[in-house]
Amino acid sequence: MAQVTAALGLGPEQVEGVLAAASLAPSVHNTQPWRFQVKRDRIELYADHGRRLTATDPEDRELRLSCGAALFNLRLALEAQGVRPLVSMLPGHDAPGALAVVRRGGSIKINAENRALLDAVPRRRTNRSPFLEAPVDPRQRHALVRAAELERSWLHVISTPQDRAQLKRFVRQAHEVQLGDEAVQAELAAFTGHRPGATDGVPPASAGVRPAMQDEWAFRDFQGPERHPGKDYESDPLVVVLCSFYDGPLGELQAGQAMQRVLLTATTRGLSASFLSQPVEVRPVRENLRRALGGMLVPQTVLRVGFSTPVPATPRRPVAELLVNTGEHAPC
Repeated sequence: MAQVTAALGLGPEQVEGVLAAASLAPSVHNTQPWRFQVKRDRIELYADHGRRLTATDPEDRELRLSCGAALFNLRLALEAQGVRPLVSMLPGHDAPGALAVVRRGGSIKINAENRALLDAVPRRRTNRSPFLEAPVDPRQRHALVRAAELERSWLHVISTPQDRAQLKRFVRQAHEVQLGDEAVQAELAAFTGHRPGATDGVPPASAGVRPAMQDEWAFRDFQGPERHPGKDYESDPLVVVLCSFYDGPLGELQAGQAMQRVLLTATTRGLSASFLSQPVEVRPVRENLRRALGGMLVPQTVLRVGFSTPVPATPRRPVAELLVNTGEHAPC
């Protein structure tokens, strides 16, 4: 198994800490579809195509979104080590197959805002449990919108009853398509339920409660516990659509970084979040959602945001498993 080596002026233990922070990013079904190649002058980020969800995410859109989130964590962790990250996305011939290359762009002292975001990395959870019936106030909404803007993306807040009803329909339509797709359901089953010793996937303690007919939104069944009476999902969560300004892999990587900044900003403010990913995974529904947003923005994911009780962390793969071995061909 590969060993972490020195890079970017940091020792092996520091580099391992940076990669461990990167690995705490969210991903569909907690598949953790990323790998890293560490060289003295750079860290290269690759998609782990062995962890693709070919039915749920056939175009690898969410795979790249997840890798973008890992890249954002990597940037924060490097800043905390005094390294100004110089990021080249989709570098081409410089690192064939890589999604990004991170070099040292000089020295930096991490600012207070980014330090708070980095401190939130191990505390951030995808909270699939019911939220409290408490509104997210305008100041907190503004902070989330600003977080997306800082990463050159857009967070569209669903604010009118008409828009909320329309998005509910989109989520329900996509959800029903996926319920009827045996391959999608098989991928969900492969990463949920009791899997002793697993270092990926969503264990029952992190799965939220089982969906029920009375739920306002269509939720995936992550094989969590049956709900107790009165433990229904909230009726009016804050729902936002994270968008990029252009389509394609570069837009997805950019949006992934924005997504993680939004999620970490929410964590610093005591907010919880989970995903309503179905409408971006089913292409015809995604195209309808894009038209509903005006046609210019590209929807990349849908988030449900609110207040809830803490939930356990999901398992993580050890850093050594994430490394591209010396002499191994980098994944393409």
